Amino acid sequence: MHARTTGPWRRAVAFLAVLCLAALGTAGCAGDDGITHNPPGANARIGPVLIRYAHLAEPPDGPWEPGDDTPFYLWLFNQGQRADRLLGAETTIARSVDIVSADGAVRGPVRLPPGRLVELEKGRTHLLLRGLRQQIRGGDYVWITLRFERAGEIALQVHSQIPTYVDDEATAEPGLTSPSPDE
Repeated sequence: MHARTTGPWRRAVAFLAVLCLAALGTAGCAGDDGITHNPPGANARIGPVLIRYAHLAEPPDGPWEPGDDTPFYLWLFNQGQRADRLLGAETTIARSVDIVSADGAVRGPVRLPPGRLVELEKGRTHLLLRGLRQQIRGGDYVWITLRFERAGEIALQVHSQIPTYVDDEATAEPGLTSPSPDE
């Protein structure tokens, strides 16, 4: 009898772990200490795709100026049973939005496998607003529409900011670290 209940319990625990990861940034995974995680950036959902940490990189030295190219970072988690793809994005504040590799080369759509976190961020594949049409200062908000193959389109109001998660290797303070390997 014990052998029959082990499988369902394992699946239940695994399911709860996936739910906790998927809820990252909405309700957080609060423990007994009462700490919850409130992620930086815009957070949304379209169909089975969760969008977390969506933000423009904060300008390094003064505002982003017209003509500048500005990085746009976000994490995507597909809770669906079938893969989806991020096809692209658009905004009225830039000439175009490209999906680029870590070295800035334009690449195609980003595959979103079921049950896997895909991080579009500095040093990895990410989005790049090309040819800004207006100045953007740290703290400004802009509208960006993301387009997915299956989930459809969603418009987000995103902030120009430095994300507040912490690199545990850079400091002694615990923080949010990347749960997925580099791609």
